[in-house]
Amino acid sequence: MSERYDVVIIGGGPGGYSAALYCVRAGLRTLVLERMTPGGQMATTNWIENYPGFTPGIDGFELAEKMKAGAEQFGAQSRFADVQSADLAAAPKKIVTDAGEIMADCVILAMGANPRPLGLLAEERLRGRGVSYCATCDGMFYRGKTVVVAGGGNSAAEDALTLAKLCRKVYIVHRRDALRATQSYLAPLAAAENIEILYNRRITDILGDSQVTGVALEDTISGEGSTLACDGVFVAIGRTPSTALASGQVALDESGYILAGEDTCTNLPGVFAVGDLRTKPLRQVITAAADGAVASKFAEEYLHALQR
Repeated sequence: MSERYDVVIIGGGPGGYSAALYCVRAGLRTLVLERMTPGGQMATTNWIENYPGFTPGIDGFELAEKMKAGAEQFGAQSRFADVQSADLAAAPKKIVTDAGEIMADCVILAMGANPRPLGLLAEERLRGRGVSYCATCDGMFYRGKTVVVAGGGNSAAEDALTLAKLCRKVYIVHRRDALRATQSYLAPLAAAENIEILYNRRITDILGDSQVTGVALEDTISGEGSTLACDGVFVAIGRTPSTALASGQVALDESGYILAGEDTCTNLPGVFAVGDLRTKPLRQVITAAADGAVASKFAEEYLHALQR
């Protein structure tokens, strides 16, 4: 027989466990489904300094465990399972996992988004040891140092401007002869004395044994190779939202993010989207947690309406 819950949350990151905390405190029978470990991207961050209440900061994995424990102490249930499919338009909604079938009156999607990697062998080995995907999260670690930003779009431009306030030198490495960033970023980039843009270059390797010491570059026109010494590499070539499970059911934007406003409501009744997979201007731990709290309010309203 299938289990049935008031709310099933798919994804155990800060958005998912914030939603679980608020849902269970509202008296809703709540289950969080997580494929691997709680926390999502947060759990892979060595040190988080911009989440309120933790001074001087906290390890991302530790914060994830605290969020999970906080929701579970009020009665939220957690289960490690791989969600294979979900019928989000059904009533009740049906979720098929590798551990069985689960029914839910309401579903909160919290699967997150993953930074798009450069695809280099050294990249994963040096992640958290000089390779980063979030200037807002990790920029403080590079105060007074030299960093490289890989990319040429709005994310790369924004990261470079953020880092320029902290770092001695910021190099933007872009494989084309012009940035793809919108016009509003170009003047501030040109005005920043410590930002240098290296056009027609691509990173072919990240150098360093236990810590980043530099990058290997290739000229995309001549093929000539070179090296550039640096203390950190910020990869800003986009993100990939984890929305395959919901594709074809909930509305997505052109980049694959779920179309949901500040109320977290999707186009399907009883289906909400929180955290990095939602269309939003800022993707941080605190904004994901805020989404979870908001989603719980509208989930509760939806479930009350069902009972009338």
